[in-house]
Amino acid sequence: MLPKNKKRILILSTAYLPLVGGAEIAVKEITERLDDFEFELITARLKSNLPKIETIGKVRVHRLGFGCWFDKIILAVWGAQYALSLHQKENFDALWSVMASFSGLAAVKFKRRLDLPFLLTLQEGDNLSQVENKAKILGSWWKSIFTTADQVQVISSYLKDWAIRHQAKKVEIIPNGVATDIWHFRQDNNFQSKTLVTTSRLVAKNGVDLIIKSLPLLPEEISLHIAGVGREEVYLKQLTHNLGVEKRVVFYGFIEPEKLPAFLARFAVFIRPARSEGLGNSFLEAMAVGLPVVAPLVGGIKDFLVNRQTGFVIEPESPESVAKVVKYVLDENNQAEVSQVVTNARGMVEDKFNWDNIATRFRALFNQML
Repeated sequence: MLPKNKKRILILSTAYLPLVGGAEIAVKEITERLDDFEFELITARLKSNLPKIETIGKVRVHRLGFGCWFDKIILAVWGAQYALSLHQKENFDALWSVMASFSGLAAVKFKRRLDLPFLLTLQEGDNLSQVENKAKILGSWWKSIFTTADQVQVISSYLKDWAIRHQAKKVEIIPNGVATDIWHFRQDNNFQSKTLVTTSRLVAKNGVDLIIKSLPLLPEEISLHIAGVGREEVYLKQLTHNLGVEKRVVFYGFIEPEKLPAFLARFAVFIRPARSEGLGNSFLEAMAVGLPVVAPLVGGIKDFLVNRQTGFVIEPESPESVAKVVKYVLDENNQAEVSQVVTNARGMVEDKFNWDNIATRFRALFNQML
């Protein structure tokens, strides 16, 4: 039996580690810092080689399904019943659902059967209009995710506005963070290398195509280095060929998270012309390492990027703007300014986006709910 003095939290999440995303990393980082709570997590299995039950860090993980995409449906429809049977043995004190997705649907069904305090976390990074269009088929069931939660925690002011539009009761902004003890700040800038880097899923929302389209407008010595995988990979490689810049673009594929700090530190500028963003942990990680960050003010990026103070702003959907700002950042005459921006950004990450501070805020939120 677990110690009775520790409160027990049941987490519902559509996906979880070793499947990596911002939400999954957030749950891991927060739970590992909250020693005064115990956590169990129910998720969709999604891959057949993943065990049905295992412990990852301080979280006991239960996976439902057969190891395919349909497991998300299984989680939404039968996840609540599995959670109720687990509650009979484990006696949970609160329910925590991650994102207004399949896990949120299961959380609503659970809450209607058993009135535990219910925390909903919103981490959505996709275009919210597209999310809403996909959810229309679910009608009031999906909308009730927002209204059923006793407390909603969001990672940005952008998502706070979204939650309020959907009539959430109580909304608090607690962002995602960076493990600054791992993401070491490089002491020397690397502007002479004339290299751009982006780490992202290769999907339309991240705007990698816009960087490639900017290369013909930039000096040939400037190269682009892309870490990530996704459904747009073939298209992006074809785009480099069509524009005659394939020799200036390197695709690295998936890079393990623990290797990313050293990988990023090799390059001069981090860039992602995102079309939508819930917050954008990749930007914060690049800031922590000491790269100047180039991005548009879309979604949650507005919460941390101030032009020429913590980063450099580009116009949305504009390869021309990308080229103009990249030239400015790499100009030797601007290196003193860029270095100060990099220092400001690192200080901001340490102050406002530190996982230890964020976990402390989650502890207070859980204690308040309980």
